[in-house]
Order: sequence, then structure tokens, then C-alpha cells
Amino acid sequence: MVIAVLALQGAFAEHQQMLQHLGVESFLVRNLEDWERHKDGLIIPGGESTAMMRIIKDENLFDPIREAIINGLPVFGTCAGLIMLDKEHLNTMDITVKRNAYGRQLGSFYTEDEMKGIGKIPMTFIRAPYIEGVGDGVEVLSVVDGHIVAAKQGKQLVTSFHPELNDSLKVHEHFIKMI
Repeated sequence: MVIAVLALQGAFAEHQQMLQHLGVESFLVRNLEDWERHKDGLIIPGGESTAMMRIIKDENLFDPIREAIINGLPVFGTCAGLIMLDKEHLNTMDITVKRNAYGRQLGSFYTEDEMKGIGKIPMTFIRAPYIEGVGDGVEVLSVVDGHIVAAKQGKQLVTSFHPELNDSLKVHEHFIKMI
């Protein structure tokens, strides 16, 4: 199994380390040439979604990434990666997102809560979005303080929080099992 990690900005190295701990091969995607390698899944990390959207368009990655996801490539988006998959960006997941829902950097926080199919896990929220609404076929996996913070639609998994910034491998294991 080989997982591509979008490496335009954000915590891509941390995701790659999590995959390494699980014994899963991965590579970084920075341009179209990288993208054309064989992959069984994709991780879109946190970062700044506006900048990431600009870069994927500049690097001619928008259409290939979108088409691959629509055609069934498993994808895991965290924080900005969640935003990237919503109806206003790549438009592959039927979710409506509230960006920077927890405010500025000072609004960042850590908690432990339940995620369906996994159990209680650590959750680090940094200027995090949350999901305001879900369409048909979207399964809510976790709700924290009344807000949807994890969901799944087909082979797409998203979290508002950053599982790559904690020691638990459970969310990444869950994604690997989806593949």
C-alpha cells in the first residue's frame, strides 16, 4: 500500500511520520509529476485552505485530484484538508463547513472524545473548522460540544482536528482500513 500526502504546506511531514509508524509507504505530492505516481490513497493535511487551493490550481493538480477522488480514490482530510473537500472547494464531499469556527490561534484546544468506529481519542484543534451540515450519504463520526468534527462519505474521511499531532495512530489506522 502506498499513500500520497499532499505537501503544499501544513503538517504533511507529521502525517508521513504516522504512516511510517504504521509501516505504510508514502510519498509527498508537490506537483503534477509527483501526483502521477501510483497511490492507493491520499492525505490532505491541515494548513491554509485558500493558499492550498491556489497552489493546486497553479500546479495543475485541481482536476486530477478531484477526478481521482470522485472515481473512488480514498482520501483523508484534516482541518484545512476537510475544507478542501467541501462543496465550495474540490466539491467531492457533501458537507458545509464553517472555517476558523473556533476563532484565532488562542481559540485552539485539546480534548479527548469519542469517534465512531474508533473509540475515545485525543483531538487537537488549531484554528479548526467544523461541519455545519451534511448531505445524504455523509456519516457523522464525532461531535464535540454540539459540532460535527469528523465525518465519512464513501471513501472520504475528514476530521476538524489534527490526529497527526498526537501519539495515537487510531485515526490513521481507520483510514488505512478504509482502503
